[in-house]
Amino acid sequence: MKQLIFFLMGMLLCLAARTQDATVKELKEAASKQIKKDAADTIPARWKKGGLITFNLAQGALSNWQGGGDKSTFSVVSYLNLYAYYKKDRHSWDNTLDLGYGVINTTSLGTRKSDDRIDLVSKYGYTLHKKLSMAGLFNFRSQFSPGFEYEAKNASGAQPRTKTSTFLAPAYVLLSLGFNYKPADFVSVFVSPITQRWVIVQDNFLSSKGAYGVDTGKKSRNELGAFLSADFNKEIAKNVVYKSRLDLFSNYKSKPQNVDVYWTNVFALKVNRFLSANITLDLLYDDDAIARWQLRQLLGVGFSAKF
Repeated sequence: MKQLIFFLMGMLLCLAARTQDATVKELKEAASKQIKKDAADTIPARWKKGGLITFNLAQGALSNWQGGGDKSTFSVVSYLNLYAYYKKDRHSWDNTLDLGYGVINTTSLGTRKSDDRIDLVSKYGYTLHKKLSMAGLFNFRSQFSPGFEYEAKNASGAQPRTKTSTFLAPAYVLLSLGFNYKPADFVSVFVSPITQRWVIVQDNFLSSKGAYGVDTGKKSRNELGAFLSADFNKEIAKNVVYKSRLDLFSNYKSKPQNVDVYWTNVFALKVNRFLSANITLDLLYDDDAIARWQLRQLLGVGFSAKF
């Protein structure tokens, strides 16, 4: 009887040991499955890069536009947008470059001119909270060919014109420290109480006139003020993307109540893979350039491609 009891106990211990070994093995396998990474996860995706290129035929209108031009325009416009975003742990670095170039026919005066811009933004952020970061921002904005204001043809058939702008006249260089709030992927707001801005007028003719608030004969002007930049980029309807950027700057040194405004808006309708339609509306206000609102509106149809 004792031998039978010992035999049964031995069988139970062996069964328990085997069961335990199987359980431990299953737990190890489950654990290995939980920590196993996909191939894509083994290499951190720290950089996100891409761009958009467009070629458009556009009908538009200008009002008080200091880049030059007339009220009604027909233009051929090319546009290139490049971006490179970096993210690792609490660190982020967002870079965007916008290049635009167009040949504009002003219908009422029958003139041709170029209309272009270069706009570089680089922003570094250190995350304090899920939606809030300390940030530093650098912005350079200018154009790279001359702009003119045209007059009607005189009796001899000549058409007088006056230079209003060119490369680095004006140019705006901005260095800013502040906070970046990003409540959603498609919107961000950067606010800075301490911003240095330089207004550059390298052209001798425009400098001699004291254009864009620079002292007569001087080539630059330094300003200290507060700065806000808000960005919005979202598909608001099927195949319709709205992209907007609003920059506000108040100069502590001179008439801080007169806030400079730079607001650009683009509605992009994707017709198919390569065909798109765009509505662009730009609003500017800078009383050092002209104490009136500047307006540019374009409606264009053409080729577009992402890469």
